Amino acid sequence: MKHLIFAFVMGCSSIPLQAQHIPVYLDESKGIEQRIDDALARMTLDEKIAVIHAQSKFSSPGVKRLGFPDLWTDDGPHGVRPDVLWDEWEQAGQTNDSCVAFPALTCLTATWNPDLARLYGESLGEEALYRNKNVMLGPGVNIYRTPLGGRNFEYMGEDPYLTSRMVVPYVQGLQSKGVAACVKHYALNNDEEYRHQVNVIVNDRALHEIYLPAFKAAVQEGGAWAIMGAYNLYQNQHNCHNATMLNQILKKDWGFDGVVISDWGGCHNTIEAIENGLDLEFGTWTNGLTMGKTNAYDSYFLADAYKQLIREGKYTTKELDEKVRRVLRLFFRTTMNRHRPHGFLCSESHYEAALKIAQEGIVLLKNDKVKGNKGEKATPLLPLNVQKTKRILVVGENAIKMMTVGGGSSSLKAQHETLPLDGICQWVSAKAPNCQVDYARGYVGDTIQSYNGVTVGRSLYETRTQAELTAEAVEKARQADVVIFIGGLNKSDHQDCEGHDRKSYDLPYAQNDVIEAILKVNPRLVYVNISGNGATLPWVKKVPAIVQAWFIGSKAGEAIASVLVGDVNPSGKLPFTWYASLDQCGAHATNSYPGTWREGHQIIDEEYKEGIFVGYRWTDRLARNRKNQGPLFPFGYGLSYTSFKLGNITADKNTMTADEKLTFTIPVTNTGSRAGAETIQLYIHDKQASVERPLKELKAFRKVYLQPGETQQVSLTIDKSALSFYNDQTGAWMAEAGDFEALIGTSSNHIVGSYVFKFK
Repeated sequence: MKHLIFAFVMGCSSIPLQAQHIPVYLDESKGIEQRIDDALARMTLDEKIAVIHAQSKFSSPGVKRLGFPDLWTDDGPHGVRPDVLWDEWEQAGQTNDSCVAFPALTCLTATWNPDLARLYGESLGEEALYRNKNVMLGPGVNIYRTPLGGRNFEYMGEDPYLTSRMVVPYVQGLQSKGVAACVKHYALNNDEEYRHQVNVIVNDRALHEIYLPAFKAAVQEGGAWAIMGAYNLYQNQHNCHNATMLNQILKKDWGFDGVVISDWGGCHNTIEAIENGLDLEFGTWTNGLTMGKTNAYDSYFLADAYKQLIREGKYTTKELDEKVRRVLRLFFRTTMNRHRPHGFLCSESHYEAALKIAQEGIVLLKNDKVKGNKGEKATPLLPLNVQKTKRILVVGENAIKMMTVGGGSSSLKAQHETLPLDGICQWVSAKAPNCQVDYARGYVGDTIQSYNGVTVGRSLYETRTQAELTAEAVEKARQADVVIFIGGLNKSDHQDCEGHDRKSYDLPYAQNDVIEAILKVNPRLVYVNISGNGATLPWVKKVPAIVQAWFIGSKAGEAIASVLVGDVNPSGKLPFTWYASLDQCGAHATNSYPGTWREGHQIIDEEYKEGIFVGYRWTDRLARNRKNQGPLFPFGYGLSYTSFKLGNITADKNTMTADEKLTFTIPVTNTGSRAGAETIQLYIHDKQASVERPLKELKAFRKVYLQPGETQQVSLTIDKSALSFYNDQTGAWMAEAGDFEALIGTSSNHIVGSYVFKFK
């Protein structure tokens, strides 16, 4: 099929003959690469320069003469950001740009369910299609290196394997709708404070084993159409134009054929941008952090300055044509893809997806038995038996604060967001009309009423003192059968928020004091933590039930309530290690974070001295050396309202060669009285390595759903890559011959069986 486009161009001698006064045919019967060649040959220098930089806050121009529409990007990765003015960060004031807010990516990863990652991507893609967004700026897969990282809530945890398995279906699902994923922030963007000035110093093993695998999987397995460069530096070059990261690793070694997009304001130099792999520049001069020129787009590093260098003969169009070729390829995959499906906005299916992901991602961290009333035997506090409960008290500002608003570029304008307090009231009322739910604020954390034009919903204005708030909470707790304290972090600066890291690992505000005061009058307390990070919990041994509920989007209230009252059996597992204190984290134990200012320069050198020992790899090392107690909650940990038993491990062989796979099988039985899900995790231990390796590394997992009494045979398969480490001497992955041990369990600290095998 041919699409005929007439070009009427008068008096433009710079335009090639074939582009003047004649019809332009873009033959759809040809393959994309032929069509790219055709279009590239017709484009003028001005048109080529135009398509490699922005024309507004979130768009770059197409080629109108050839029928290419403008390319529209938008922030994700948890929903489609509301539209802003053409040249300002303020909202455009539209009434049709609300969205479904999906759970933050920490929650998605806590499901340990790749099928839900696919559903997430598909649902987000449909919302983006309806809003005519061609590129979604996400997902984020930077590794959770320190729990102080302000943007950890946007990422997928600490483990490169888990992150890789979850990012691939997300990317595939999103792009199945004809919307490009722009995987970010490539790479080593592991903390937010001074993110524009941090020069990361990291050894090659840690780079390739910890910080790059998820990006590699997104490119080579997910087929990502775009990658966003990071603000920080590596080898003294900014990552938006970094020769090693972009030209060598991403494009040459991995074969990436998509577009490298700068983070907004992440480009700093025309020469480096030309030579070091940047394809499409966004945000320079208008990066949202400072305000430079208005309508400065021709002043971008890849705009007039680049064009002038070509006209002066200092560059040919070789590099330019390569950038344009990639951008045109993105056009044909998105704006020129005539087979894209229709989009949907705020559909019932999207809300159902958001709720299911939230429910499966919620993690039950603690559930001790408590004494019953009138001589009843002690039973776990959760799920709440609301039929036998007369009065529930909900405490905490996070019970009434919208968490879809704020936090930086991931802030959304959700069509609706059910707050935890409202969800609990509605759920309890439906199940037990005689059970009364009361509320006390408990503490004041944030009284900001709006963010980027979106109001927070319920007023957070407060005039009472902390003493008065504490006294109210204590008095109401004294009269309650059970207290649900909903606290944690929020999306204010120096918490879970872009642009800054946390200043402390402690819970903010007066939360700890209020909890301690309540426990003195009512020990039946459920603590629900809303955050994307861990925190110190000094009262952890006193509180019988703890739930990690993340930032979970539009259906937050319903998801939390359904788990607390037992209509949903929790099955989430932590995607990071929850340290008891910061000295259990390698980045802090080695005094690596936040780095050192260079004398006389505005650059911070941050050396990752812990190397490959991130998260559970570090705490395992401490345990092996008997230098510290275990973490508060280990990686991969999460409880259920039912119980499971894992049987004996078998394998299809006990010797494996480089071109073979090895499958382990373990029977898993639901030994409890209700349906539930358990995640079986397989870690590999190299028993005789020539280099220092972690005690174990996650290399396979599977989530299995079982009815009471049901048994399933769970199979987990590995190949040579599961045994390999990155050899920094040869610059290649290698697996050494010898004995390995497969460790199978339900968290990194709960291994129930092992199997020794030989690799030849």
